[in-house]
Amino acid sequence: MPDTLTISLDAMGGDHGPDVVLGGARVVLERKPHLRFEVFGEEDAVMPVLESLPDVNAASTFHNCETSVAMDEKPSQALRRGRKKSGMWKALEAVKEGQADVCVSAGNTGALMAMSKFCLRTQPGITRPSMAAIWPTLVGESIVLDVGANVGADADQLLEFAVAGAAMARALFDLDRPSVGLLNIGVEEVKGQEAVREAGTMLRQANFSNLDYRGFVEGDELGKGGVDVVVTEGFSGNIALKTAEGTAKQIAAYLRAAMERTLFARLGYLLAKQAFNQLREKMDPRRSNGAVMLGLNGVVIKSHGSTDAEGFAAAIEVGHDMAANGLLSKIERDLESFSEIRLNLEPAT
Repeated sequence: MPDTLTISLDAMGGDHGPDVVLGGARVVLERKPHLRFEVFGEEDAVMPVLESLPDVNAASTFHNCETSVAMDEKPSQALRRGRKKSGMWKALEAVKEGQADVCVSAGNTGALMAMSKFCLRTQPGITRPSMAAIWPTLVGESIVLDVGANVGADADQLLEFAVAGAAMARALFDLDRPSVGLLNIGVEEVKGQEAVREAGTMLRQANFSNLDYRGFVEGDELGKGGVDVVVTEGFSGNIALKTAEGTAKQIAAYLRAAMERTLFARLGYLLAKQAFNQLREKMDPRRSNGAVMLGLNGVVIKSHGSTDAEGFAAAIEVGHDMAANGLLSKIERDLESFSEIRLNLEPAT
C-alpha cells in the first residue's frame, strides 16, 4: 500500500457542498492521516470552511474554479458549460494528469459520468463504464452493478460488468476468485431477457480463472449475500438500490414508532438498547456510501448527494481502498484475459 494517497475533491458537489465534503475529509483524516487532498471549488464558498478545519487545510491544496455543476443540470449542458471551468471537471482532470489517485464527488450523477468518460476515457475492452455499489448483506458485503450508469445492456456489456465487478471484489474484499451471479426473475436458464440468458451462457463457456460464475440470482438474494458480485443493467439496478434504501428507512421508522407507542415499549427499548444500536448501525446507509465508476482510466467515486460528513468519509475510504489495492491494474489484466476468451464465445440462441 502506498505511504500517501491523494484524493481530488469536488467541493461544490452534493446538496450541502463544502460543509459536508470538507467535513468528510476531516472525519477520514482521523482514520487515515496519510491522505492528501486536492480541493476544487469556488473560493468564496470553500475557503471559509477549509480555514475552519486546520487539519484538513494543512493536508490540502485548494484550486479556485470559475463555476460549479448544478445538481439538476442536464449532463450535456454541464459538459458544454462546465468543461475546463468547473470543480467537477478539474477534480477529474487531476486524476488524468496524475496529480491525484482518486476523484470523489457528491455532485450530479449524469454530469459526473459524462465528464468522466470524456476526460478519462474508458479502459481498453470496455464499451460502457458502469457504476458499482457496495451492498450490505446478512454475511457481510457484496457488490452490485450497474446501479444507474446505463439503461439497458447487451450480453457483451453484462460480461464486461461481470469482469469489472469481480476485479473490484478482488481489490475490496481480498478474494482470489469472487463468485458472480446475474440478476434475473428466476434461477431457471430459460427465464429472463434474452441479453441476460446470453450473458449467462457466455459466462459459463468462458470459465474465467478470476471469477466463479454461479448462475442467475433473484432479487431476494441481494440481501442474503449468496454471491460476491451481482450483475445487472442500470435500470433495474438503480430501482433495486433505491428500493433497498427506502425499505431500510421504512423499517427504521416502524421501529421508532413501535418503541414510542407505550410505556412498556419504551422500557423494552431501554433493556434492548444495545441490540437496537447494532441494528441501526447495520442499516445505516452511510456505511455503504460511495459507488465506484468502473471501466474508466482512473478511480472515480460517486457519493450520495444528500449524505452527511460521515457518509462522505465512507466514500473517500472506498476510493482509498480501490487505489491502494490496484483496482485499475486488476481490471486491465482481467480484460486482457477476457478479450482472448471472448473471441471463442458463442452467444446463446
